[in-house]
Amino acid sequence: MAEKLSGIDRVRLAATDLGLAVEIVEMPGSTRTAEDAAAACGCAVGQIVKSLVFVGAETRRPLLLLVSGANRVDETGVRAAIGEALERPDATYVRTTTGFAIGGVAPIGHETPMVTYLDRDLLAFETVWAAAGSPKAVFAVAPAQLAAATGATVIAVTG
Repeated sequence: MAEKLSGIDRVRLAATDLGLAVEIVEMPGSTRTAEDAAAACGCAVGQIVKSLVFVGAETRRPLLLLVSGANRVDETGVRAAIGEALERPDATYVRTTTGFAIGGVAPIGHETPMVTYLDRDLLAFETVWAAAGSPKAVFAVAPAQLAAATGATVIAVTG
């Protein structure tokens, strides 16, 4: 029986597979919230990538929104952009679908492939920081590289 990889190792492997040269940094404190992550990384809250899992109301497919830490998702606006309403799943669904606990959901390395959307506001930054499979691990990446690697469609997530 194969040994199960840790969340951090899955992110590291996924980054390599996607051609992303990233360094995963394990922080001494939590990076579970965008504010905590920004303080730990020494960056603006807007540079934090929140990996938010939703379910398409009609298709029932898992959807991943990569959202700037400074933004809240305008579900009506996102519905117009993607063509279906969003539903918020529970923590069990998020963990089963991604393989990560909420607070450590990475934008890559998921158990289940997901259609991905990237908040256009992230493109204003040279570098953004994303969770790396643990509530205490992050990695830095250029947002355009993250969008390309994940096949994300760039959309506005705020009104």
